[in-house]
Amino acid sequence: MLKQFSAVLPLLLLGMVSCQSKPTSTDKAAADSAKTATEETSSPAVKLATGPIDKAAVLARKQVPIVCYHQIRDWKATDSKNAKDYIVQIAAFKEHMKMLADSGYHTILPDQLYNYLVTGAPLPKKPIMLTFDDTDIDQYTIAAPEMKKYGFKGVFFVMTVSIGRPHYMTAEMIKKLSDDGHVISSHTWDHHRVDKYSHNSNLVIKGLNGKITNRPVDDWVTQIDKPTKKLEEITGKKIQYFAYPFGIWKKPVLPELDKKGFKMAFQLADKRDPDYPLLTVRRILDSGYWSTKTFSNSIRNSF
Repeated sequence: MLKQFSAVLPLLLLGMVSCQSKPTSTDKAAADSAKTATEETSSPAVKLATGPIDKAAVLARKQVPIVCYHQIRDWKATDSKNAKDYIVQIAAFKEHMKMLADSGYHTILPDQLYNYLVTGAPLPKKPIMLTFDDTDIDQYTIAAPEMKKYGFKGVFFVMTVSIGRPHYMTAEMIKKLSDDGHVISSHTWDHHRVDKYSHNSNLVIKGLNGKITNRPVDDWVTQIDKPTKKLEEITGKKIQYFAYPFGIWKKPVLPELDKKGFKMAFQLADKRDPDYPLLTVRRILDSGYWSTKTFSNSIRNSF
């Protein structure tokens, strides 16, 4: 497998895809909403359930709405029609967060979702999970401060090749998000599809003298093990959750991810796997084309 451009091509692709509106409620109502949400999401660390997992019971429980974001910025003239689906404009993102708060939604984090799915542990009224893929810096500069207004917490799936690069978060930003109560999770090293991984790949290296050499590599180590270790070093916390690049997974990869110790893995809208329901948890994209009403309807009707 040719990989000499593996660190560059995904970033180019993600760059292609990946406001302030007047409040309609009183300042007191907004403050009360933020206070209530904060009380719901600032409880002590959740202890994960242990023991055997009843897969049928997991599948039988009502799914919790989980929303996936990529870029939070205004559209540019150079953005393609497809790219705009992955780019939620700033005013729209603010309106969507306000709608969630005004509608009584409370954000939950993966540990809470895991315990609910495995044991039926109680969740707040109208639970929702907000997730962010690809490490874009606007998730730190725009999304996180907006969420903070309402006491919302989110899950940030980091691809480690991007850390510190232009337009992406630094290690210090990632640590700050973790320290502020958000959850940092894995999104591979450089966004290669999980179903393409091999334990015996070849890294093609071209030297300055033009000489080409091949070095055997293990994709699972490069894309999973090393990023997990790096994120644990940055946050000082165990990394237990994973999001599939492009939301793509196939059945043969699930036992491999299970061996890596992930408690849950997040896809997009495919049907969950009956043998590995916790490794195929569903999400929906908040599309850049959606109005606040469409976003609200999609949350209610998709899960």
